[in-house]
Amino acid sequence: MRPFRFGLQSYAPETAEQWRTQARRAEDLGFSTFSVADHVIGPGPALAATGHPVQTVAVIPAMAVAAEATKTIRIGSRVLCADYRNPVMLAKELATLDFFSGGRLELGIGAGWLQGEYDAIGVPFETAGTRLDRLEEIITLLRAAFATGQLDQAGKHVHAVGFEAVPKPVQQPPKLMIGGGSRRVLGIAGREADIVSLNFDNSSGRLGAAGVGSSTASLTEQKIGWIKAGAGDRFDDIEIEIGAYFTVVTDDAATVAKMATMFALDEAEFADHPHALIGSVDSICAQLTERRDRYGISYVTFGASVMEAVAPVVARLAGT
Repeated sequence: MRPFRFGLQSYAPETAEQWRTQARRAEDLGFSTFSVADHVIGPGPALAATGHPVQTVAVIPAMAVAAEATKTIRIGSRVLCADYRNPVMLAKELATLDFFSGGRLELGIGAGWLQGEYDAIGVPFETAGTRLDRLEEIITLLRAAFATGQLDQAGKHVHAVGFEAVPKPVQQPPKLMIGGGSRRVLGIAGREADIVSLNFDNSSGRLGAAGVGSSTASLTEQKIGWIKAGAGDRFDDIEIEIGAYFTVVTDDAATVAKMATMFALDEAEFADHPHALIGSVDSICAQLTERRDRYGISYVTFGASVMEAVAPVVARLAGT
């Protein structure tokens, strides 16, 4: 049984100092990782149509600032969009982050899914199959770039030939997190990742009730099966992570029912939803323990808005 580990994810600091303060506070409270997602566009009709909140800061420089502000906490990308950058530049930037942070990079990557953002910034939103083919080639590049030796990869989506990647990361290699919610990406994650991040099936290209409904308890069990199928004998070596997107520390028993109606789920379904943690500190600790037993989920990431509220959970369970 893997010990519990907890991450904190932030999207939208109002000031640079708030960002640094959040990272330091997460470190002080015992969180394992301070992470940021990878979304680009700001307020406006394009973002509103996706249902996604604003992320104010760019992922790579935000990770660098968090690393510089802290001493021990791991700095994560949860998760990078494989389509938004030249793969060779991405590999160099990530290795540089690990180099300067003294080996604290936690590298998360996914195939990309927010179609409205792709459209708004002029990146072609190709079929899921093409995006996943590209992700697989990028994973191959990252592993080769972080190792020694000359790169010689001339694929359909990645070209890196005739040079050795520098710098080398301190970690050899950095742990790889792959996130997603569909069968193929979770199979790839099972085969390739050190950490698998369970997410909604966002094939609709936007956030909404359909995505939330794709991650109920029974459908999460199915996703674990897809990871196992990809992993084979290495499944026990994989850490399973999940975002606790709907976390409320409360003694109000009516909270679950109120939130369930927002996503067209009944109360029992939402109470058991793996991405939801609602109740007292004692209740949330019990839910986490039950879900680790049921799914193998031992790594849970909370949003920055609930950092102080969940601090007692982290203090009680981290490392146990």
